[in-house]
Amino acid sequence: MIPFLDLKKINARFQDEFQDGFNSFLSSGHYVLGEQVTQFESSFAKYCGTKYCAGVSNGLDALILIFRAYINLGVLELGDEVIVPGNTFVASILAIETVGLKPVLVDPDLKTFNVSANQIEKKITSKTKAILVVHLYGMLVNMEAINVLAKNYNLKVIEDAAQAHGALTEKDVKAGNLGDAAGFSFYPSKNLGALGDAGAVVSNDLSLINMVNKLRNYGGDIKYQYEVKGGNHRLDEIQASFLITKLNYLDADNEKRREIAKLYLSGIKNKKVKLPYYNGSNDHVFYAFVVLVENRDAFIDFMKANHIETLIHYPIPPHKQKAYGDLSEENLPITEKIHSQIVSLPISPVLPFEEVNEVINVVNEY
Repeated sequence: MIPFLDLKKINARFQDEFQDGFNSFLSSGHYVLGEQVTQFESSFAKYCGTKYCAGVSNGLDALILIFRAYINLGVLELGDEVIVPGNTFVASILAIETVGLKPVLVDPDLKTFNVSANQIEKKITSKTKAILVVHLYGMLVNMEAINVLAKNYNLKVIEDAAQAHGALTEKDVKAGNLGDAAGFSFYPSKNLGALGDAGAVVSNDLSLINMVNKLRNYGGDIKYQYEVKGGNHRLDEIQASFLITKLNYLDADNEKRREIAKLYLSGIKNKKVKLPYYNGSNDHVFYAFVVLVENRDAFIDFMKANHIETLIHYPIPPHKQKAYGDLSEENLPITEKIHSQIVSLPISPVLPFEEVNEVINVVNEY
């Protein structure tokens, strides 16, 4: 069986460095918000090209803390509308609703799976105060037009960059530095994955990062002194240690993903399988290689019968989930079409090229 993702194999490459990091962590005697978190925050901010980074507990909390920080700073108010793509993972929408803001869903472009400025502008009202863009599957949203739009309407732009670590524009600007703030997830399956839950907020706005730092630690910077009502959303020290190690290999791992994607794009010739859009640049890091197949269940069964594991990112769109019944009346035909046909093929920095070729052969035989 060719696995969809072999996390054990991915992380085995770093075992010795992980052990060194753990030994340093253990001997420090400082196990929460210590030197490892500080070092990772500095390294990841530098990597993204931003001035600041705050390590937090996971990707969902990263987004929640950005919105809560803006509310505490008076930039956003309860009930404000936030435009968000309809074909995202539920965490994007959950973050908006959790803090008392209102998600307004927009259909993506069928070619790229990402939202565009034209689609966003149609949904802007007097209550719209922010745009949450999602660099879905690792491909950057076209941010230039969106940022112009945001400036014209005085809107905040937040990046959900949970799947786009290291994605780079033609002007060499990375995911995380393309809006006012960005939330990252380091869930183990991500391109930069921890060995458990972890996340980060990056921004060039010091007031925002200072507020996020308070909110992640019960509401204050000084022990037992709380300026706001916060929570416990801290990045774990040992996870920060693992991330410091893996950050050094992220660009090389992303390049391997792009190499595999190029092989899929050139090798898959089956007209029943619609391949994803890719312009060959570094704006895509292929967190997932997603194809469209009309008879998806039959395709998945065929792949499984040929010993290839696939996954669906994601089978049910958020507005059709039971938990989001308040959004069920949204008219999102492109979102629904995408979610009914998408299938993700195996892709990872440790997937052997001979297995890539096997996947190509089996897909072509379908």
